[in-house]
Amino acid sequence: MSAEKKHIVIKRVVAGGGGHHGGGWKIAYADFMTAMMAFFLVMWLLSISTPKQREGIAEHFRMPLKVAISGGEKSSLSTSMIPGGGADPIQTVGEVQQVSQSEEEADAARLAEMKKRLDALIENSPVFKQFRSQILIDITTEGLRLQLVDSENRPMFDLASARVVPHMRAILRELGPKLNELPNKITLSGHTDAFVYTNGDKAYGNWELSADRANASRRELVIGGMTETKVLRVVGLSDSMHLDNAEPRNPINRRISIILLNRQTQDRIERENSGDGAAARVSAARAVAPGSSDDLKPAAFKPQAPTQ
Repeated sequence: MSAEKKHIVIKRVVAGGGGHHGGGWKIAYADFMTAMMAFFLVMWLLSISTPKQREGIAEHFRMPLKVAISGGEKSSLSTSMIPGGGADPIQTVGEVQQVSQSEEEADAARLAEMKKRLDALIENSPVFKQFRSQILIDITTEGLRLQLVDSENRPMFDLASARVVPHMRAILRELGPKLNELPNKITLSGHTDAFVYTNGDKAYGNWELSADRANASRRELVIGGMTETKVLRVVGLSDSMHLDNAEPRNPINRRISIILLNRQTQDRIERENSGDGAAARVSAARAVAPGSSDDLKPAAFKPQAPTQ
């Protein structure tokens, strides 16, 4: 019988082996622990943050590209399903409107805060306190309005004159620097009561008197420290707008109205009276009524003899 060739199998045992997975589990475990540490760190930060801080963090992650570039406080209040305002994230619509609204809200908040400061000043200042009943402050659609009203026993101007009396001068000069605290510009309006002004000159009446009183008030504000370029408009309104409609001759209808304009009203007035706005209106007039350019030129001024 022939001898069969035997196969020899040799087994080698790896020393120190603790299984068949090697050291890979250590890497996985380290990743897991790092993730858990980060998770608990985030949870801890959220637990010590205020609701306002959490809202700010959320707004940061919801900030669309357009608002991030142009600025703005709130960016996620849009009704659009896609923040940013449409397919193009840098277009000039969409969230830009929300930014504009935020600016208007901030402007309104500044004017409201200014009203509080002026109310406190009037209550505590010796100059203002004794005339508290003649100083009216309110918020209108145009901005923060201060009205200095006349009194039968304490007028603001000399009778039938634009000459400012001493206590009115003190009020205006004290008020001037306060108006510089905000960048908003102001308008001044003069008002009279329904009594017809006559001093023998038919060319000078309530319209001229109210305008002169408004301008005299502007001068006192500037002397007191208000920046002169802050004034946007000075007008005289005669007795066309009464404070007391039931009694047009009531002394409180004689008043000076100072409006610290909100940004929207200021922009509108400046835009309507700017050179670009005037050019646009002239172009529109030419388009509607074409003709000689001489038709659009202002008529030459011809002085007339005063009415007797």
